[in-house]
Amino acid sequence: MSADTQMNTGASISGTATPVSTERFLTFTCDGLNIGVSTNYVIEIITDHSITMVPLAPDYLKGIISIRGQVIPIIDIRLRMGKLPIEYTSTTCIILLDINDVQLGILVDAVQQVMDVDQSQVSPVPVEQQQELIRGMVSSGNNSVILFLDCERLIETY
Repeated sequence: MSADTQMNTGASISGTATPVSTERFLTFTCDGLNIGVSTNYVIEIITDHSITMVPLAPDYLKGIISIRGQVIPIIDIRLRMGKLPIEYTSTTCIILLDINDVQLGILVDAVQQVMDVDQSQVSPVPVEQQQELIRGMVSSGNNSVILFLDCERLIETY
């Protein structure tokens, strides 16, 4: 079990202890959606870095960056999810991820917060609203929903 995944004990209705699994997520926005990515995958957040364009690449692959001698591809997650492009702003940033030893960066509209999510509260996305890179969702309590990025699927398809 990783340092970011904890096992807590919660009381069930019958009074016996049931394990509750929580995981930490970094949340960000993309086209008005709140999306979470497991902190198990997050290396760092970069707010100001020059991206070198790559010829003949799909439109969502914005290019590459060099960090500490490593060349890392950068994906505009908005474009990868089929959303319309926007002008980058001062809140636009890159979240560097390490997914099964594959490093890549995702360009997001804005980073929000780190939060603990009870995995038993995560629900599947309704069929009519499913997107290939989303693995589940949870209500965040203030009339909004947080979607969870399927990082394994992201590296399979980029």
